Amino acid sequence: MSWIAAHQFPSRQVFKPTALASAVAIVVAAASNPAYAQTVAPAPHPDEQNLPITIQAEDISGRPDRQLNLERNVELTRGQTRLTADSACYFRIEDQVTATGNVNMWRFGDRYKGDELQLNLETGKGYVLRPEYRLQLNNAQGNASRIDFLGEDVALVRDGTYSTCEGPDPDWYLKSSTLRLDSGRDVGLAGKTVIYFKDVPILGTPALSFSLSGARRSGWLAPTVGFGSKGKAEIMVPYYFNIAPNRDLTVYPRYMFDRGLQLGATGRYLGMTERGGYQGETHIEGLRNDRETGEDRWRVDSIHTQGLAPGWSFGWNLHGASDDEYPSDFSRTVAVSAERQLLREVRTDYSGQYWNLTARAQNYQVLQDPAATPTNGLFVPRPYDRLPQINFHAGRYDVAGFDWAVDTELVRFWHPDLVRGNRAVGVAQLSYPIVRPGWFITPKVIGHYSKYDLDQHNYTGERKLSRSLHTASLDAGLVFERETTLFGRAMSQTLEPRLFYVKTPYKDQSAFPVFDTGRTGFNYAQLFSENRYVGPDRVSDANQLTAAVVSRFIQPDGAERLRLAFGQRIYFDEPQVHLPNEPEHQSRSDVLVAASGRISETWSFDSGVQYDATGSNLYSSNLSMQWQPARMKVLNAEYRYQRDSFRNVDLSGQWPLSKRWYGVGRVSYALRSYTVGNATPGKGKLLESLIGLEYKADCWVFRFGAQRFVTAAQTTSTPIFFQLELNGLSRLGLGSNPLETFNKSVPGYTQLNTNVGRP
Repeated sequence: MSWIAAHQFPSRQVFKPTALASAVAIVVAAASNPAYAQTVAPAPHPDEQNLPITIQAEDISGRPDRQLNLERNVELTRGQTRLTADSACYFRIEDQVTATGNVNMWRFGDRYKGDELQLNLETGKGYVLRPEYRLQLNNAQGNASRIDFLGEDVALVRDGTYSTCEGPDPDWYLKSSTLRLDSGRDVGLAGKTVIYFKDVPILGTPALSFSLSGARRSGWLAPTVGFGSKGKAEIMVPYYFNIAPNRDLTVYPRYMFDRGLQLGATGRYLGMTERGGYQGETHIEGLRNDRETGEDRWRVDSIHTQGLAPGWSFGWNLHGASDDEYPSDFSRTVAVSAERQLLREVRTDYSGQYWNLTARAQNYQVLQDPAATPTNGLFVPRPYDRLPQINFHAGRYDVAGFDWAVDTELVRFWHPDLVRGNRAVGVAQLSYPIVRPGWFITPKVIGHYSKYDLDQHNYTGERKLSRSLHTASLDAGLVFERETTLFGRAMSQTLEPRLFYVKTPYKDQSAFPVFDTGRTGFNYAQLFSENRYVGPDRVSDANQLTAAVVSRFIQPDGAERLRLAFGQRIYFDEPQVHLPNEPEHQSRSDVLVAASGRISETWSFDSGVQYDATGSNLYSSNLSMQWQPARMKVLNAEYRYQRDSFRNVDLSGQWPLSKRWYGVGRVSYALRSYTVGNATPGKGKLLESLIGLEYKADCWVFRFGAQRFVTAAQTTSTPIFFQLELNGLSRLGLGSNPLETFNKSVPGYTQLNTNVGRP
């Protein structure tokens, strides 16, 4: 006979057998790179002590107020906890259950299967013999000889395994002699632990401590073995200090077999005070007595921002290196090797509703290529120091229909070799935009006032200079729209013609020094600028008209599918203001033609052409295309050309080679190379190359690659790297991080796995 008995047994405490689920996530956090953010522990499960216990079995005997003996197809349920077994016994007074034979227990998505179970629902103490488990978190599984529940927050797993792989024969797993899980203290302590891959031990440790909730915790990170920028072997074993929820420190001992021991450290912090928030990061690394050079080598990078009061902030951005060749000798990425101007800046900002004030002191350390000369194109000029610079801006929109703005600047320029001095600048502008459906017109006037007080250092001209100029401009445009189709899809097409006229009188400015001013690049936005220079040392004279037209194709959902643009600037009077060594101006500017868009769900492109209308030849062009038919399938091609400067081709992509193998690659090649002052092109040159392979299994990913890039005129770096990522546990590898390299080198690159459960 089969019957069901349901009783309200109010227990005094709820057992929490989910500690193992949290524990495995912690092993992952301990072995992987810690995420710098305060990790929030999982929310506690609802209190079930007042919920009824439902008991079901084919044979139930005993006394409901003391003991129930359950036989055949036993099922016990309280809330989200469910237990099945061949036989069981529930003790009412002790609030305890024992079960034998095909024991299965489910708890908040986790499952435990064993031969025998004993569990006190009040104290949380008990055990499971020869259990197999599967955890909802990370879809992890494993087995053990025994799991002891030492209390509601503590469990001890004996001779246990853990893996995120599916099936009874996982590709990888870890095995630990003991694993003590204390969810109350958020701590997991493992005894002798070995990680196996394809049943081969690849990493072992005598002890392991980790956080159960996935929160950051102090400990050793996975070691990195690789090759430096000059191809020599090196090993780095980082140690992570979890100082506080909002502070941490990572120490990087890095032994380079050709140079010696380098020590590095990165400290990060953030927080709040009564006056505002603050955050920052500082990295320091140093090498005592480099075996290659016999010198001490070091690098420092520090960034900090802090609120001092509402609207008032302070910060610094400081970078420095011991010598010019530091990026070439120690860089592991293209970006770091290209750093040649190291900024050092301290600043403060104060702002109100319609204004802001900035004060800063700034200089640069310039790292010259050892082969650089002022004429070979490798020389990096030293920027002026600003000691100090003060900027004030105020402005409002739509004040009785007018927009106004005022910008002022006071700055002291210093340079060891060039002219030094002080500069005061004031720029005021007033406009009256008239915007109506289908058209707009905006008249504007600008007043530019500047004053220079120059030192005698490397300067023999007039020390005090001043300049006052006024500019008038008129910007007008129309917007037409019609319904059309593009590649068979309904679209809205716009036609937007625009005229922009600028008038600025000529004033001789050849006596004014050039502290921080340069010619703007020629692009669509610059066509509608009153001044063709960036920086106040030159104010371009102008009697010119820009004519442009843009057509856009817009989908019904508002997304822009295609954009076509054409523009040209016409000079009625030839500009006479110019920078030193700037080429003569033309009566007509170059013609700019641009097109970009997504021509299908898989194809996108961006292109631009700058045509020399006077010389009737091409000045510059670029064309980039991307084909991305699906995830993990992308091909990129880019061509860039500038007359007497460069002609480069860049190809990159990610593509499946078979069901599980994927290829990643990039080639950046200079078809022609030029040097400063010499328009004769030289031979082609490989700038950067990358080749990589990835293998995706169900629960792990293997990545391998090699990269070659230029670090200086006469040197290149060829790092080789590989990485084995065990999903939900750790990344073990050699060399730099392949994921970071692939992401930066291949636009549209897709990571093969989703890293379930990783921070």
